[in-house]
Amino acid sequence: MNWQYIWSVLPRFIDATIITLELSFFAIILSILVGVICAVIMSYKIRGLVTLTKCYIELSRNTPLLIQVFFLYFGLSKIGIKLDGFTCAVIGLTFLGGSYMAEAFRAGIESVSKGQIESALSLGLSQKQTFRYVVFPQAFAVATPAIGANCLFLMKETSVVSAIAIAELMFMTKEIIGMDYKTNEALFLLVMFYLVILLPVSIYISYLERRLRRAKYGA
Repeated sequence: MNWQYIWSVLPRFIDATIITLELSFFAIILSILVGVICAVIMSYKIRGLVTLTKCYIELSRNTPLLIQVFFLYFGLSKIGIKLDGFTCAVIGLTFLGGSYMAEAFRAGIESVSKGQIESALSLGLSQKQTFRYVVFPQAFAVATPAIGANCLFLMKETSVVSAIAIAELMFMTKEIIGMDYKTNEALFLLVMFYLVILLPVSIYISYLERRLRRAKYGA
Protein backbone atom coordinates (compact mmCIF):
# COMPACT_ATOMS: atom_id res chain seq x y z
CA MET A 1 0.00 0.00 0.00
CA ASN A 2 1.52 3.29 -1.13
CA TRP A 3 0.47 5.73 1.58
CA GLN A 4 2.22 8.65 -0.06
CA TYR A 5 0.19 8.11 -3.21
CA ILE A 6 -3.01 7.86 -1.15
CA TRP A 7 -2.21 11.20 0.44
CA SER A 8 -1.55 12.79 -2.96
CA VAL A 9 -4.92 11.74 -4.44
CA LEU A 10 -6.93 12.45 -1.30
CA PRO A 11 -8.13 15.88 -2.53
CA ARG A 12 -9.54 14.26 -5.68
CA PHE A 13 -11.51 11.81 -3.58
CA ILE A 14 -12.79 14.63 -1.38
CA ASP A 15 -14.09 16.44 -4.48
CA ALA A 16 -15.69 13.20 -5.68
CA THR A 17 -17.30 12.75 -2.26
CA ILE A 18 -18.85 16.21 -2.46
CA ILE A 19 -20.39 15.33 -5.82
CA THR A 20 -21.67 12.03 -4.40
CA LEU A 21 -23.27 13.86 -1.48
CA GLU A 22 -24.87 16.42 -3.79
CA LEU A 23 -26.34 13.66 -5.95
CA SER A 24 -27.58 11.84 -2.85
CA PHE A 25 -29.14 14.95 -1.34
CA PHE A 26 -31.15 15.95 -4.39
CA ALA A 27 -32.12 12.36 -5.19
CA ILE A 28 -33.36 11.63 -1.66
CA ILE A 29 -35.34 14.87 -1.29
CA LEU A 30 -37.00 14.52 -4.69
CA SER A 31 -37.62 10.79 -4.19
CA ILE A 32 -39.41 11.46 -0.91
CA LEU A 33 -41.54 14.12 -2.61
CA VAL A 34 -42.42 11.79 -5.50
CA GLY A 35 -43.03 8.95 -3.06
CA VAL A 36 -45.49 10.93 -0.94
CA ILE A 37 -47.44 12.08 -4.01
CA CYS A 38 -47.63 8.56 -5.44
CA ALA A 39 -48.58 7.07 -2.07
CA VAL A 40 -51.42 9.56 -1.65
CA ILE A 41 -52.68 8.82 -5.17
CA MET A 42 -52.71 5.06 -4.53
CA SER A 43 -54.02 5.15 -0.95
CA TYR A 44 -56.86 7.58 -1.71
CA LYS A 45 -57.45 6.05 -5.16
CA ILE A 46 -57.47 9.33 -7.03
CA ARG A 47 -59.35 8.63 -10.23
CA GLY A 48 -57.37 8.84 -13.45
CA LEU A 49 -53.99 8.74 -11.71
CA VAL A 50 -53.92 5.37 -9.96
CA THR A 51 -53.22 3.34 -13.09
CA LEU A 52 -50.58 5.80 -14.27
CA THR A 53 -48.87 5.69 -10.87
CA LYS A 54 -48.87 1.90 -10.77
CA CYS A 55 -47.36 1.78 -14.27
CA TYR A 56 -44.62 4.19 -13.18
CA ILE A 57 -43.80 2.10 -10.10
CA GLU A 58 -43.63 -1.13 -12.07
CA LEU A 59 -41.51 0.44 -14.81
CA SER A 60 -39.15 2.04 -12.31
CA ARG A 61 -38.66 -1.03 -10.12
CA ASN A 62 -38.28 -3.50 -12.98
CA THR A 63 -35.72 -1.67 -15.11
CA PRO A 64 -32.05 -1.18 -14.15
CA LEU A 65 -30.93 2.28 -13.11
CA LEU A 66 -28.14 2.12 -15.67
CA ILE A 67 -30.69 1.74 -18.51
CA GLN A 68 -32.74 4.63 -17.14
CA VAL A 69 -29.70 6.89 -16.97
CA PHE A 70 -28.55 5.88 -20.46
CA PHE A 71 -32.00 6.69 -21.82
CA LEU A 72 -31.90 10.15 -20.23
CA TYR A 73 -28.34 10.92 -21.26
CA PHE A 74 -28.10 9.32 -24.70
CA GLY A 75 -31.68 8.61 -25.74
CA LEU A 76 -33.19 12.04 -25.14
CA SER A 77 -30.36 13.74 -27.01
CA LYS A 78 -31.49 11.88 -30.15
CA ILE A 79 -34.78 13.80 -30.09
CA GLY A 80 -33.18 17.15 -29.30
CA ILE A 81 -33.46 17.11 -25.49
CA LYS A 82 -29.96 17.58 -24.11
CA LEU A 83 -29.39 17.34 -20.38
CA ASP A 84 -26.08 17.53 -18.56
CA GLY A 85 -24.81 14.45 -16.77
CA PHE A 86 -25.57 15.68 -13.25
CA THR A 87 -29.21 16.45 -14.14
CA CYS A 88 -29.63 13.05 -15.81
CA ALA A 89 -28.17 11.37 -12.73
CA VAL A 90 -30.54 13.18 -10.35
CA ILE A 91 -33.57 12.46 -12.54
CA GLY A 92 -32.60 8.79 -12.89
CA LEU A 93 -32.04 8.33 -9.16
CA THR A 94 -35.30 10.14 -8.39
CA PHE A 95 -37.19 8.02 -10.91
CA LEU A 96 -35.89 4.87 -9.22
CA GLY A 97 -36.08 6.08 -5.62
CA GLY A 98 -39.54 7.59 -5.94
CA SER A 99 -41.12 4.20 -6.59
CA TYR A 100 -39.52 2.64 -3.50
CA MET A 101 -40.46 5.63 -1.36
CA ALA A 102 -44.02 5.42 -2.69
CA GLU A 103 -44.41 1.84 -1.44
CA ALA A 104 -42.92 2.78 1.93
CA PHE A 105 -45.30 5.72 2.42
CA ARG A 106 -48.28 3.76 1.10
CA ALA A 107 -47.70 1.07 3.71
CA GLY A 108 -47.47 3.78 6.37
CA ILE A 109 -50.66 5.52 5.27
CA GLU A 110 -52.62 2.29 5.11
CA SER A 111 -51.46 1.34 8.61
CA VAL A 112 -53.44 4.22 10.12
CA SER A 113 -56.78 2.89 11.37
CA LYS A 114 -59.99 4.12 9.78
CA GLY A 115 -61.31 4.85 13.26
CA GLN A 116 -58.73 7.61 13.79
CA ILE A 117 -59.52 9.15 10.41
CA GLU A 118 -63.27 9.06 11.09
CA SER A 119 -62.75 10.56 14.53
CA ALA A 120 -60.69 13.42 13.08
CA LEU A 121 -63.35 14.12 10.45
CA SER A 122 -66.11 14.02 13.07
CA LEU A 123 -64.23 16.67 15.07
CA GLY A 124 -64.50 19.03 12.13
CA LEU A 125 -61.10 18.57 10.49
CA SER A 126 -61.07 18.68 6.72
CA GLN A 127 -59.59 15.81 4.74
CA LYS A 128 -56.41 17.84 4.16
CA GLN A 129 -56.10 18.65 7.86
CA THR A 130 -56.75 15.03 8.78
CA PHE A 131 -53.99 13.90 6.46
CA ARG A 132 -51.59 16.56 7.69
CA TYR A 133 -52.12 16.23 11.44
CA VAL A 134 -53.34 12.64 11.91
CA VAL A 135 -52.43 10.39 9.00
CA PHE A 136 -49.06 11.63 7.79
CA PRO A 137 -47.22 11.81 11.17
CA GLN A 138 -48.19 8.21 11.95
CA ALA A 139 -47.48 7.06 8.41
CA PHE A 140 -44.04 8.63 8.52
CA ALA A 141 -43.24 6.91 11.82
CA VAL A 142 -44.26 3.51 10.42
CA ALA A 143 -42.40 4.10 7.15
CA THR A 144 -39.18 5.39 8.73
CA PRO A 145 -37.26 2.07 8.59
CA ALA A 146 -38.11 1.62 4.91
CA ILE A 147 -37.36 5.27 4.13
CA GLY A 148 -33.99 4.98 5.85
CA ALA A 149 -33.13 1.84 3.93
CA ASN A 150 -34.14 3.54 0.69
CA CYS A 151 -31.94 6.55 1.49
CA LEU A 152 -28.92 4.29 1.99
CA PHE A 153 -29.84 2.42 -1.18
CA LEU A 154 -29.93 5.64 -3.21
CA MET A 155 -26.62 6.84 -1.81
CA LYS A 156 -24.98 3.58 -2.88
CA GLU A 157 -26.70 3.67 -6.27
CA THR A 158 -24.89 6.93 -7.10
CA SER A 159 -21.99 4.68 -8.10
CA VAL A 160 -23.96 3.69 -11.22
CA VAL A 161 -23.88 7.19 -12.70
CA SER A 162 -20.13 6.97 -13.17
CA ALA A 163 -21.14 5.38 -16.49
CA ILE A 164 -22.06 8.83 -17.82
CA ALA A 165 -18.81 10.43 -16.63
CA ILE A 166 -20.06 11.96 -13.37
CA ALA A 167 -16.91 12.39 -11.30
CA GLU A 168 -18.26 10.77 -8.14
CA LEU A 169 -16.43 8.21 -6.02
CA MET A 170 -16.73 5.23 -8.33
CA PHE A 171 -15.69 7.26 -11.37
CA MET A 172 -12.64 8.56 -9.52
CA THR A 173 -11.71 5.05 -8.42
CA LYS A 174 -11.91 3.66 -11.95
CA GLU A 175 -9.94 6.62 -13.29
CA ILE A 176 -7.08 6.08 -10.83
CA ILE A 177 -7.00 2.34 -11.51
CA GLY A 178 -7.01 2.94 -15.26
CA MET A 179 -4.39 5.69 -15.32
CA ASP A 180 -2.04 4.86 -12.47
CA TYR A 181 -2.74 1.15 -11.91
CA LYS A 182 -3.11 1.79 -8.18
CA THR A 183 -5.87 -0.73 -7.57
CA ASN A 184 -5.32 -1.36 -3.86
CA GLU A 185 -5.00 2.31 -3.03
CA ALA A 186 -8.03 3.30 -5.07
CA LEU A 187 -10.26 0.58 -3.61
CA PHE A 188 -9.07 1.38 -0.09
CA LEU A 189 -10.03 5.02 -0.52
CA LEU A 190 -13.36 4.05 -2.09
CA VAL A 191 -14.30 1.86 0.86
CA MET A 192 -13.14 4.44 3.41
CA PHE A 193 -15.05 7.31 1.86
CA TYR A 194 -18.23 5.29 1.47
CA LEU A 195 -17.94 4.36 5.14
CA VAL A 196 -17.50 8.02 6.03
CA ILE A 197 -20.66 8.86 4.09
CA LEU A 198 -22.91 5.91 4.89
CA LEU A 199 -22.01 4.98 8.46
CA PRO A 200 -23.20 8.26 10.10
CA VAL A 201 -26.42 8.13 8.07
CA SER A 202 -27.02 4.53 9.10
CA ILE A 203 -26.38 5.34 12.77
CA TYR A 204 -28.72 8.34 12.66
CA ILE A 205 -31.49 6.31 11.01
CA SER A 206 -31.19 3.65 13.72
CA TYR A 207 -31.35 6.36 16.38
CA LEU A 208 -34.42 7.91 14.74
CA GLU A 209 -36.16 4.53 14.58
CA ARG A 210 -35.55 3.98 18.31
CA ARG A 211 -36.90 7.44 19.16
CA LEU A 212 -40.03 6.90 17.12
CA ARG A 213 -40.53 3.45 18.64
CA ARG A 214 -40.28 4.89 22.17
CA ALA A 215 -42.69 7.68 21.27
CA LYS A 216 -45.18 5.16 19.88
CA TYR A 217 -45.16 2.89 22.91
CA GLY A 218 -44.45 5.55 25.54
CA ALA A 219 -41.16 4.00 26.60
